[in-house]
Amino acid sequence: MKRRDFIGAIAGATAATAMTACGQKEEHAQASGAAATPMETVHWKMVTTWPKNFPGLGTGANRLAELINQMSGGRIQVKVFGAGEMVGAFEVFDAVSRGNAELGHAGAYYWKGKIPSSVFFSSVPFGLTPDEMNAWLYNGGGLELWEEAYKPFGLIPNPAGNSGPQMGGWFNKEINSVADLKGLKMRMPGLGGEVLQKAGGIPVSMPGGDIFPAMESGALDATEWVGPYNDLAFGLYRVAKYYYAPGWHEPGTTMECMINEKAFNALPDDLQSIVRNAMKVVNLEMLSEYTARNQQALQTLVDKHQVELRFFPDSVLKELKKLSAEVIEETAAKDPLSAKVWASQKAFRAQVSKWTNVSELSFLQARNL
Repeated sequence: MKRRDFIGAIAGATAATAMTACGQKEEHAQASGAAATPMETVHWKMVTTWPKNFPGLGTGANRLAELINQMSGGRIQVKVFGAGEMVGAFEVFDAVSRGNAELGHAGAYYWKGKIPSSVFFSSVPFGLTPDEMNAWLYNGGGLELWEEAYKPFGLIPNPAGNSGPQMGGWFNKEINSVADLKGLKMRMPGLGGEVLQKAGGIPVSMPGGDIFPAMESGALDATEWVGPYNDLAFGLYRVAKYYYAPGWHEPGTTMECMINEKAFNALPDDLQSIVRNAMKVVNLEMLSEYTARNQQALQTLVDKHQVELRFFPDSVLKELKKLSAEVIEETAAKDPLSAKVWASQKAFRAQVSKWTNVSELSFLQARNL
């Protein structure tokens, strides 16, 4: 027999065997009364702390839902709810913990009243850059500590975006010394807000959608939000004159997506992997988007809307850095887990910053010669 005829005979016999086996399985199913059922589709809800479809943050949540749908071949369908559509912005944590929603896209520092250590998983004043933050979470033990912090609440946290270095905020008066912060009612969440309070200011925590009317009415004297890309979208140039840099309080803010643990454990292994990896994709994509859009938006703010771009004086930054160190150590002393998380991040920062200075900082200084 020729080799080609032999291969054809083998292929034909294999096909016939497969058809016979399929036929036998079908006959067995009919005889036993069983019916073939299509693969089950899982329907999940994602609640967010962001306004619906808000550029970067809200659209990042939408993108995550889209990716999970695409990567799972439609086996998981995620419906996204903006802040206030299903629950309020600051009710996202509880909604996912209770199982009213399977996913929650937010910023971890919003939950510092429930979990003091949560602030370390978003951004720390004068802390890690976006790349350093990702390095700590993925390769420095940070994500494992984050999971430990959320475990009692039945939640699995994941990095799911980063807004990059933020701006220092919007003011209607010049900031020439720390004394200018005294009595200032400013929207500033997380550890940054506590530093502001130590400096004599009055920190206010509120969802992004409430900032503009609060500034317009005078309920706030100043505010920070994110950076030019988002601040332009909110129209903050209409309620404040001075736009300050740098964002000392949030040098690289990680966004989170919490998963309800029971819902996650009910998924087969392949879908669990898809959900987790979709979040990694969004984590990269969001940072890339902010890096691309911020300067374009800043140019619009300065050139079109005559916003005055200012920089905090070195004396102000030095004092805020000193106060930040005090606040961080006080926060770390509140409970054993906070101490454990900060010890990990502090040690990582000391190590990684040496490489950042040798590589990126020295290059940037050279590029700007």
